[in-house]
Amino acid sequence: MSAAKRLGAAFKDAPILLLAQSSRYVIISDCHRGTGKAGDNFLKNEYLYLAALDFYFRKGFTYLELGDGDELWENRSIARIRELHSASFEMMNRFFLEGRLYELYGNHDMVKKKPSFSERRIYSGMILKDCEQKRDIYLTHGHQADFLNSSLWRFSRFLVRYVWRPLEALGIPDPTSASKNNTRKEKSERTLTRWAAENNCVLITGHTHRPMIGTKDAPYCNSGSCVHPGDITCIEIENRCLTLVKWSVKARHDFTLYTAREILGKTVCLDEM
Repeated sequence: MSAAKRLGAAFKDAPILLLAQSSRYVIISDCHRGTGKAGDNFLKNEYLYLAALDFYFRKGFTYLELGDGDELWENRSIARIRELHSASFEMMNRFFLEGRLYELYGNHDMVKKKPSFSERRIYSGMILKDCEQKRDIYLTHGHQADFLNSSLWRFSRFLVRYVWRPLEALGIPDPTSASKNNTRKEKSERTLTRWAAENNCVLITGHTHRPMIGTKDAPYCNSGSCVHPGDITCIEIENRCLTLVKWSVKARHDFTLYTAREILGKTVCLDEM
């Protein structure tokens, strides 16, 4: 199956939400919540994640998590992850109880597609239907652009779990990872951009960990990740406009620290895409 067909299949039976002027969505991907060990890259940024989600909850945003929320290639069980990151799961549950949480699965948490995994459904893709009929927004994790991380995900999981994970402890990066290998990253991004243009939609993914907002000619966006050193990124959708945001720690003049929300680049509205 080609990448285009894999991407198309991600939206079969996808939930459709209205994108109106009053809609508020926040899109976060690639948290890679782990078990608190050395490989748990989410742990050092969890306080930023909690501060951001508290902000979005109070502002009435709906939280869309675009896959790889939990690191289930390196770790076999979700129970330990939930235990170590109980505050994050409690925050997500607040959104869920108000009907403001939608979760997608990625390659690192592909097991979530099993109906038995969770009491709530976790999707491969979803669609935000634009009320102005300009361009609908399609959301998926983005691993479908990469054959090794989609069709051969079990083989890739084996390599990560038993080969690259111990080698990374010695400083040798995983060459199969789209987030750590620039050649694979750029190839995936070209594939995703082409698919979005050919299907006349705005496509938002995670997977490559490189945050970006697209253009009219290249309507592909990426929400980044929660595992960058010292910051997390996300995409806010408000008033039918997309804004790339970074959350990080800043210092005031009196040397006290605070969590800062910083806009990266300019806000782009659907009417411009």
